[in-house]
Amino acid sequence: MPEGDAVWRAARSLDRALSGRVLTSTDFRVPAHATADLSGRTVVETVARGKHLLTRIGPDVTLHTHLKMEGSWAVGRAGERWRKPAHTARVVLRTDDVEAVGFSLGIVELLPRAAESDAVGHLGPDLLGPDWDAARAAHNLVGDPDRPLAEALLDQRNLAGIGNVYAAELCFLTGRLPTTPVGEVERLERLVSRAHQLLLVNRERSGMVTTGDTRRGRSHWVYGQRTCLRCGSVVRREEQGEPGRERIRYWCPSCQR
Repeated sequence: MPEGDAVWRAARSLDRALSGRVLTSTDFRVPAHATADLSGRTVVETVARGKHLLTRIGPDVTLHTHLKMEGSWAVGRAGERWRKPAHTARVVLRTDDVEAVGFSLGIVELLPRAAESDAVGHLGPDLLGPDWDAARAAHNLVGDPDRPLAEALLDQRNLAGIGNVYAAELCFLTGRLPTTPVGEVERLERLVSRAHQLLLVNRERSGMVTTGDTRRGRSHWVYGQRTCLRCGSVVRREEQGEPGRERIRYWCPSCQR
């Protein structure tokens, strides 16, 4: 699943391509909005809220999308051949010369502008948003002190933007196991500030780097690694969740306690 920095980049791409332009045609390939037509309306902006995308169109409509596990947005010149199969397209937004296509989107909703909070109001402070508040995020995390640290970091109601990669790497950088009760983790505000710094740096990159080393195979301490990049111990991994929605936890048995 794309993490907060990747969604931020998707929002920037859509915003640069569409904002201020009049839609010449729209195609919503989901049953709930199959007959909707927003052609003739001007795109105001696209913003990211955690892992959610809000494309504001005209004076009162918001297109709410979420990439979930496999979704993506592609922006190109109108009429260009799509790089992904047409049957995976869920939204097509066209202007005179630009086309934005949302493929395999997990959520596609057209909302009244005033109802945006129904879609994203439950989210905690956005790691890359103007509402970022490290103290509030830390307070949210410790609200359930017995909850495993990795699970609490992934809960978007606590802080918005962390996915599997950052959860694993943040647990490593904190020196604690993913299963450590969050109430036992010292200096939570420092942890969430580090999360903010990582996403802030990586939002301008096409790939996530948590080690400071951009070389292939050295960008992560434990996530996706066979051995710990710090100490060389064999990295432990464990699958969790329902089939098709599994999450894999990674941790170093030597560096994390």
